[in-house]
Amino acid sequence: MEGAEKQSLGWRPVVTLALCVIGLGLSVYTLWIHYQPGALVCISAGPVDCQAVLTSAQSVVIGIPVPYFGIVFFLGMGALCLPAAWRTSAVWVHGLRLTGVIVGIASVIYLVSTELFTVKKICLWCSGVHLVTFALFIIIVTSTPALMARTGHAPAAGQ
Repeated sequence: MEGAEKQSLGWRPVVTLALCVIGLGLSVYTLWIHYQPGALVCISAGPVDCQAVLTSAQSVVIGIPVPYFGIVFFLGMGALCLPAAWRTSAVWVHGLRLTGVIVGIASVIYLVSTELFTVKKICLWCSGVHLVTFALFIIIVTSTPALMARTGHAPAAGQ
């Protein structure tokens, strides 16, 4: 059965872990830019202005630069996306992964709304983080029902 479980996971552990590494890298870069704005590499044309987004009042929440939240998110999700975490029969791991990515996508919706309607500019680096989070969301949400069914805690999709 273990071989079948590994096969059913397929590419998900590797891809989600890679996405977490990419998201972590983007979050670290935007944090660095928060403290070293002169190091920013980004176009500034029309609605795209990374500098405006990364230095706006909204780039800090409760006194904490937003990229710190991204770093914490991707480190936590990275741990939950390790191949061993995908293979575990501990239902709480799968539930925590799903909960984490739902919180992540809710944060993305808030941040994109803030960019569009408050700052009125888009940051390409931030958009990269948002796309990575969206990809994680799709993969994890579509995978979790089968993982929960495998542990005997939920019906498989289509049953």
